[in-house]
Amino acid sequence: MNAAEYDVIVIGAGTVGENVADRAAQSGMHTVVVEAELVGGECSYWACMPSKTLLRSGALLRAASKVGGAREAITAELDVAAVLRRRDWMTSDWTDDGGVEWLTSAGIDLVRGHAVLTAPREVTVTAADGTVTKLTATHSIAVCTGSVATLPDLPGLRESRPWTSRDATSVKHVPERLAILGGGVVGVELATAYAGFGTRVDLIARSTLLSNQEPFAGELVSTALEDLGARLHLHTGVGRVERTAADTVRIELSNGDTVEADEILVAVGRHPRTGDLGLENVGLEPGDWLETDDTMRVIGADGSPVEWLYAAGDVVHRALLTHQGKYEARIAGDAMAARAKGHTLPTEPWTTYVATADHSAVPQVTFSDPEVASVGLTAAAAEKAGHRIRVVDYDMSGLSGASIAADDYVGQARLIVDEDRHVVLGATFVGADVGEILHSATIAVVGEVPLSRLWHAVPSFPTLSEVWLRLLEAYGRPTE
Repeated sequence: MNAAEYDVIVIGAGTVGENVADRAAQSGMHTVVVEAELVGGECSYWACMPSKTLLRSGALLRAASKVGGAREAITAELDVAAVLRRRDWMTSDWTDDGGVEWLTSAGIDLVRGHAVLTAPREVTVTAADGTVTKLTATHSIAVCTGSVATLPDLPGLRESRPWTSRDATSVKHVPERLAILGGGVVGVELATAYAGFGTRVDLIARSTLLSNQEPFAGELVSTALEDLGARLHLHTGVGRVERTAADTVRIELSNGDTVEADEILVAVGRHPRTGDLGLENVGLEPGDWLETDDTMRVIGADGSPVEWLYAAGDVVHRALLTHQGKYEARIAGDAMAARAKGHTLPTEPWTTYVATADHSAVPQVTFSDPEVASVGLTAAAAEKAGHRIRVVDYDMSGLSGASIAADDYVGQARLIVDEDRHVVLGATFVGADVGEILHSATIAVVGEVPLSRLWHAVPSFPTLSEVWLRLLEAYGRPTE
């Protein structure tokens, strides 16, 4: 058995684990990451990067078709094979040489294999060839193992060889017919991508699309997907799934209808990758999400933080988003380094070592067509939290910048205003390219910028950012 000692051990070399390791190493801590698959993780190879690459070409072609002059110049349909080749380039053909090179340049060691927590501050790694290495941490271990797609217990589903998002983003040949279970972000984005490829898409969801967003977001996206040719089966369950002798999939719906497809994609949620991590060896429950305090230390069975154990990213189940996981990773890496140097950390919200944004200022862009960009609280969430609010809506088609962006721009904006403090609690924008204006709303929410001051943030004309002026006019100038 090989053995080595480090200040910090990071389990998982995805984007979250890379950021924990980088922050720790920059602070002078001898750091190693352990990875069983590819350095760069889910986001780089099977999620964010390939999925957005698959979406981009179709979105650009549709955008051009909505602008006179460009529309007349379109002479061919989407080249799906070329889109897949660009996706292969974006994922480096699922090789991680670049990621390994970056780790080396950052002074971070890499051990490949499956990691198991075998004792406090101890990790045993088994490589693919059976080689075993015992790693010991003098200070901290960080768990950044992420999450995996959930397969619901539906009759016949597992036997039907279902796709998960990994299959859908790494596909080599696009099916003629695709059924999608789930109306969340993954289901909506991949429905948009495949419908844009010309695949006949049937999307099946138990409720509305994007049900955790403002209601108008799901409504606008539903209309757009139907315009792309997708068939939506909303407020509908699945009774049974069968892979037929002809190698097609038959799906019996709860309303008695039947959907036939070549493949079925399951996008109904995620669960933590902790089942075989050895959590039971350090007093935690295997298979569970990891709860942390706001400095990202894991909460133990006794309800208090485990001094040496940290976690960040999907595995903590705060916000299953790459950017939020990287935010948590920076907090965790800085916190463990500061504690290693004997510092007492401040615990007040919005201070250096506290992941406050996880609770009330999470930004997210759904790359549907139109895009959905949101940050902070929805109206329903704000009311549930006990805030006295005012909802301000604006039809974005009335913007001069929107008229330039597309001949028939469709979009909607909403602000959630705290009526006691006159600050923005949340914002949602739906429309083409709205993801690029979301950070202004994020700053307003995080900074708790008074509306009286926002009046002095003048948006450039004619851009989509002018929506801020229109929303403030709809609200009315607050009394100073």
